[in-house]
Amino acid sequence: MTYVLFDIGGTKTRVALSEDLETLSKVESFKTPLKFEDGIKKMIETIEGMNPGKVEAMAGGVRGRLNEEKTGIDKEIVLTKWAGKSIVDAFKKKYKVPIFIENDAAAAGVGEAVYGAGIGAEIVAYHTISTGVGGVKIERGYIDDYSIGFEPGHQILDVDRTILGDDITPTLENLVSGAAVESRFGVKPYEIPQSDLLWNELAEYLSQGLRNTILYWSPDVVVLGGSMIIGDPRIEIDVVRKCVVEALDSFVECPFITIAKLGDEAGLYGGMGILKQRL
Repeated sequence: MTYVLFDIGGTKTRVALSEDLETLSKVESFKTPLKFEDGIKKMIETIEGMNPGKVEAMAGGVRGRLNEEKTGIDKEIVLTKWAGKSIVDAFKKKYKVPIFIENDAAAAGVGEAVYGAGIGAEIVAYHTISTGVGGVKIERGYIDDYSIGFEPGHQILDVDRTILGDDITPTLENLVSGAAVESRFGVKPYEIPQSDLLWNELAEYLSQGLRNTILYWSPDVVVLGGSMIIGDPRIEIDVVRKCVVEALDSFVECPFITIAKLGDEAGLYGGMGILKQRL
């Protein structure tokens, strides 16, 4: 039996196969096409190039807010030409099998909870700090119920606008994401040396968002992933832990905060976890 797993991001798309829903047998990646039709065509070409044999089911994550039916993207600021299109229907023209889609951060959270840094924890809060900021609450390996999805990156932090000014919405994402850093300072985050105090400032901003996560979601563990956390240079996890403890100010005990283990393949592992749960 062959299972197809995918992770459609704003920059890259990853496709993988699994025979046992425990390990990845083949993984391919490519730049995400901006046009929906080109993206689906490229994904199918990539899958077929892996010689998958008989496909039993498919699952994975996609950037953006999903529609109510979870067949595709409802709203999206990067993959704008994917919005309003059914990824599930497009795939089913080729593969008449069960197909499951979640938001990419949610899928990655499942991967980390089931296969990665959150193994053994009942309640996992996963945040990815990369080009943007996303996250999900995982309970016992399952994505927690929601009405409109999880958007921790859009929480307001800089309420008096002393950092971002009056023209930028003062969200966690606009404070710590890679895109925000590039917009504010005119350089890519990886061009800023680790010795620059900016990295400690970003850790402080992130800690305020994590304080809210801990108070709202009450997790056993907080798992942090994304290029701003696992890249080089990066927001250092030890500084984040220290800042979160200070932000909580003994009101509640700080849960364990750790780095994601699965890297760029977290969403693919999340697809495996989703299939294990739903088939």
